[in-house]
Amino acid sequence: MIPYVRQFDFTYGHRDQVSPLIQRVIADNPGPFTFTGTGTYIVGRDMPGAHVAVIDPGPEDEAHLHALLRAVKGRTVSHILVTHTHRDHAPLARPLAEAVGGAPILAAKPHGPTIHASDAIDQASMDEDDDADFKADVILSDGDRIEGDGWTLEAMATPGHASNHMAFVLREENALFSGDHVMGWSTTVVAPPDGDMTAYMTSLERVLARGFSTIWPTHGPAITQVVPFLKAYRDHRLEREAQIMARLAAGDQTIAQMVPVLYTAVDPRLWPAASLSVLSHLIKLVQEGRAAAAPEATMAARYTLIAD
Repeated sequence: MIPYVRQFDFTYGHRDQVSPLIQRVIADNPGPFTFTGTGTYIVGRDMPGAHVAVIDPGPEDEAHLHALLRAVKGRTVSHILVTHTHRDHAPLARPLAEAVGGAPILAAKPHGPTIHASDAIDQASMDEDDDADFKADVILSDGDRIEGDGWTLEAMATPGHASNHMAFVLREENALFSGDHVMGWSTTVVAPPDGDMTAYMTSLERVLARGFSTIWPTHGPAITQVVPFLKAYRDHRLEREAQIMARLAAGDQTIAQMVPVLYTAVDPRLWPAASLSVLSHLIKLVQEGRAAAAPEATMAARYTLIAD
């Protein structure tokens, strides 16, 4: 079982000091994919004139923008960092940059398909959609460093949830801002065509190997028991893969047949996203030669197990 972390105290729009170098302001956009809302992080010293970085400004929401401006008042925003371009993370980046005098926006280069997650499941809208208007001023690569007054952030490529997903390491606190790659309240949606389960599992192993003391997800509270949490997170994915293979062995051939069985205890509002995760697992199994898809690995395909 994953030792989920779901309880924490916060007030929407209020700046909370959550560590010596980290403050957090949570946007009022709760939902089945955002939990309590988007947590925007401010990294740096809480003193007049200090240079700070803002991570994941959040959705285009006027109240959240004003809350962030209040939170950084008297300090200089030197960088705005975006973990990935989904619309609950990225749209407020440009309005915030303009409001603070032109701070550069930094993110990884988008390189995945332009098809939105909602297109893949014939659903009008979900928070995993991409912000099509987002544009970074500076393209980050794995290992790049961003420095300020008493803080150093390292870009850490973590593709899987999104092809351009970038986490950020706060070296002074051995902490990781994980975006949506790891969340304490839930497992992460891996939604093809941009999400990739093989890449996700590789990124998860890479995060585990770094030995972080704390993980700060964009949604939900901090993860402090990092190693056992990440191992349980990984084991859950491997167990889900085994369950999918078991459903194939039992005769299920479609994702629509599998999801109600596999996710019987999950809020049905999340079943469309769960369908995409099942698809991502099946794509991985097909690529590895453990399953076959007809005519190809898509949401509507029929799948069969390939015997050893």
